Amino acid sequence: MQRTAAATERDRLRIAIQKSGRLSEPALALLAAAGLSWQESRDKLFYYGESLPVDLLLVRDDDIPGLIADGVCDLGMVGRNVLREQAYDREMRGAAPAFSEWRALGFGRCRLMFGIPNEWTWDPQAQLPGKRIATSYPALLSRWLSERGIPADVVMMSGSVEIAPRLGQADLVCDLVSSGATLVANGLKPVETVLDSEAVLAGPADGFSDVRAGIADLLLRRLDGVMKIRDSKLLLFQAPRAALSQLMQLLPDAEPPTVMSLDGGGTDASGNGTGDVALQALCHGAMTWQRLEDLKRAGARGLMVLPVERMLA
Repeated sequence: MQRTAAATERDRLRIAIQKSGRLSEPALALLAAAGLSWQESRDKLFYYGESLPVDLLLVRDDDIPGLIADGVCDLGMVGRNVLREQAYDREMRGAAPAFSEWRALGFGRCRLMFGIPNEWTWDPQAQLPGKRIATSYPALLSRWLSERGIPADVVMMSGSVEIAPRLGQADLVCDLVSSGATLVANGLKPVETVLDSEAVLAGPADGFSDVRAGIADLLLRRLDGVMKIRDSKLLLFQAPRAALSQLMQLLPDAEPPTVMSLDGGGTDASGNGTGDVALQALCHGAMTWQRLEDLKRAGARGLMVLPVERMLA
């Protein structure tokens, strides 16, 4: 389906997000952290952007890829599992690509996995031919089976997939797994991942060619900045210059540091600086007590770990 003329003429960006469910609150929080604010409609299904020309439409997550394809929305925050399922379904029907993944967003992580009876030993090439596999993701499962040349029957179910083997509707399942507790409760065990999923930002496959392109670029820069500092800390310390090489080996997740000579330093016979330095580095991994103790043993002193509120590359 072609994107509508009305969508092409919009001078505001419209983002679809899940109206309820596990992706809804994290999506709103991420957008708010990127500086967006809104005025809610009475039904709380449309949020008018106040700080930026970016509006939100709250919908069912399964509808988001189609809304992007139809031009009703410009971007969407949706599970990769939903996006890929509908993309593969379009491909199977011979439809042109209409949307794609623009950014992984780092929340809502889960896996689409096979769940088999506890007494089975997993051997897909030998076990799956002729078997019935219950799933809510028939296109993803069919593609996985086709790529491996496995002839199996895909049983489409819209919910309660894990109970299908107990009801005699299927021999095994292919379903989303977070903790695996639901599979275990139904006498199944997870064995192989079909897709690693998380919330993603989706957009049109061909991007934008009007004013929305600039708004989208601004939004992406802000989102990238917010996501980059989620687990980031600014590390400050002093140390002998001679210890810098060993200290940086303990900081593989750090950006190139700022190093400043302290008063009293000189040079050695080779002309290299001596004395102490002050160093600050943006680190993207967890700054645990153990890491700080390792740095101290390597020569760092006066270690300080500061939160990073905002960053724009």
